[in-house]
Amino acid sequence: MIRFALGVLAAAWLALPAQAAVAITEVTSPGGIRAWLVENHDLPFTALEIRFKGGASLDAPGKRGAINLMTATLEEGAGTMDSQAFAEAAEAIAAQIGFGANDDAVSVSARMLTEHRDAGVELLREALINPRFDQIALERVRGQVLSSIASQAKDPQSIAGDTFARLAYGDHPYGSAIDGTAESVKALTREDLFDAKARVMARDRLFVSAVGDITADELGVLLDRLLGELPATGATMPPRAELGLVGGVTVVDYDSPQSVVIFGQKGIAMDDPDFFAAYVLNHILGGGGFSARLMEEVREKRGLTYGIASYLVPMDLAETWQGSFASANEKVAEAIAVTRAEWARIASGGVSERELADAKTYLTGAYPLRFDGNGPIADILVGMQISDMPIDYVNTRNARIEAVSAEDVARVARRLIDAESLRFVVVGRPVGL
Repeated sequence: MIRFALGVLAAAWLALPAQAAVAITEVTSPGGIRAWLVENHDLPFTALEIRFKGGASLDAPGKRGAINLMTATLEEGAGTMDSQAFAEAAEAIAAQIGFGANDDAVSVSARMLTEHRDAGVELLREALINPRFDQIALERVRGQVLSSIASQAKDPQSIAGDTFARLAYGDHPYGSAIDGTAESVKALTREDLFDAKARVMARDRLFVSAVGDITADELGVLLDRLLGELPATGATMPPRAELGLVGGVTVVDYDSPQSVVIFGQKGIAMDDPDFFAAYVLNHILGGGGFSARLMEEVREKRGLTYGIASYLVPMDLAETWQGSFASANEKVAEAIAVTRAEWARIASGGVSERELADAKTYLTGAYPLRFDGNGPIADILVGMQISDMPIDYVNTRNARIEAVSAEDVARVARRLIDAESLRFVVVGRPVGL
């Protein structure tokens, strides 16, 4: 999928120590736009993160790929600036501006120096309020998307992911790739991009965070200037997806000496009281690298794969518990059998105190390392908001992990784990399946 990601900032711009508590202030602009702010004036630099909830799921019927294409074309000129002039204007003030899309959100990221903040805001505002979507830029970006679609059609990992999504989510937007198909993307017009922008980039699904050299009053003025002219409302949010996963194996023929496998079952929402117990459980089962049970049984003991992992996937409109691995065609059937057996074993036998202690040590120790600069912190804060987490979550999250007991893990395993409902998607030419 086409993504226009921001470049990595220089290490010298890391503004907050990983060990520090994060003091978050909720700011409301004079115009009523809310944001979370972490002030840090050590360096003259601010990171801004904006999310529009709904993302590519808000594509209009028959226009799959429009929001992805629109997002990828936003920085290709705005107002009086064409694509080249826009890029030169950003470079002149050392501003970094990027846009992205996924199933649940359209993202906007900006990094700007304090001395050029007003100019950076004006540049970003032009992209958000007055994009050009010039035909020449549209055709160039369309070509990139079509190239990506063609590449994914030959990639076994992408084929497995797309097949699993169709089985899991059916006709829901989650069931198809946000890029769209070659046919749908070729049919998109410039007018479709303006319509796609109006569907998703509205104030009623807006989340904002800012970290760095800016005060609450300054942020309030910035928010109204930058976002106040966006439409008040966008398209109606899609309904929840009805999960269609049932146990079994789906094989997609692909000429390769090894098979790629994605597997999964029903998952758990982030606001479920049992989420943290499930999070710890997943780490022990398949999320903990070489210490995880699946890695031990499938790779270390039997040599059936180079790596296997599981992960919780709590999306806005559906929740799954997934995993993946690759294995030689003659070994994949055994790898699936062992995976299913381990899935069942943890549901019936729980986990040991040693496994629990090791998981907690890793999960609590690794968490502060995510806060390694203004940009990552801003990204975490806006993710918290869009997931409806409390404002003190970053400072209480590790305590929630520590509070999980072995009994909690065993209870949640019995509640959630269902080896018989695991659906395996195998892309390759597996023997014995």
